[in-house]
Amino acid sequence: MAKSKDERKSAKQKKNAKNLAQNADRHALYQDSVQCVEAEIDFVDATFEKIRGRKAVQLREDFCGTANTSCDWVERREGNCAIGVDLDQEVLAWGSKNNVAKLGDSAHQVVLHQQNVLDVRHDPVDAVLAMNFSYWIFKERATLRRYFRQVRDSMIDDGILFLDCYGGYEASREMRERSEIDGFTYVWDQASFNPINANLRCHIHFHFPDGSKLNKAFTYDWRLWSLPEIKELLEEAGYSKVSAWWQGWDEDEEDGDGEYEPVEDADADAAWVCYIVAEK
Repeated sequence: MAKSKDERKSAKQKKNAKNLAQNADRHALYQDSVQCVEAEIDFVDATFEKIRGRKAVQLREDFCGTANTSCDWVERREGNCAIGVDLDQEVLAWGSKNNVAKLGDSAHQVVLHQQNVLDVRHDPVDAVLAMNFSYWIFKERATLRRYFRQVRDSMIDDGILFLDCYGGYEASREMRERSEIDGFTYVWDQASFNPINANLRCHIHFHFPDGSKLNKAFTYDWRLWSLPEIKELLEEAGYSKVSAWWQGWDEDEEDGDGEYEPVEDADADAAWVCYIVAEK
């Protein structure tokens, strides 16, 4: 029996309704689930002033992706400016259209470079950021040390490099972790780890209420660097002081309080994230 017009319309609507993954914007999803640029820039801004006794103005964001962090920096204060560096033209174009353009009259304060962070050249800046463990793409000690030296040379005399790092005994575990976000599920997939060379391969997947999935929206091929290794390489690269900044706990000691302080000792947690502050 042939379907009626209403039945055909209903079937078409059901078919189209299962397109959440197909219609999703992976960069927007990343910003909503992975990044918290406000907290990140709060830390960078306050820590630089605490250490140097003045406000930073010029910021370079390495592996900048959509330049979301750079744009937040420019919005903080009149006169702030940012340089974003990334190899991926597609993500830079997305960031220029969806983030930089929204700055309006301040859009010219963000300059994006499609360049290798090992080679980029510009006027000296106050601070450089390499967040979301992006610098782990450098797997050889010599290459990572070269990157740290390049960053040091690109900053003014009292510049500061800000990094993040994660570890703990779950860091090398092959596992999936799911987080419910408004309108979708974020899946962090530590797909493989090689203990011989510490190569770590991770994916980000997005799952939606209609059952559709955006698998391997992002893939990372990293070396799982330890915190002591990173600190040693920074010192070898010539930084005068390298410190690890750890988050405190709230009153019930179940969640972090969002406040980071430099520490010499920390608990052997299953999973931790810290900031590394390297002073030129």
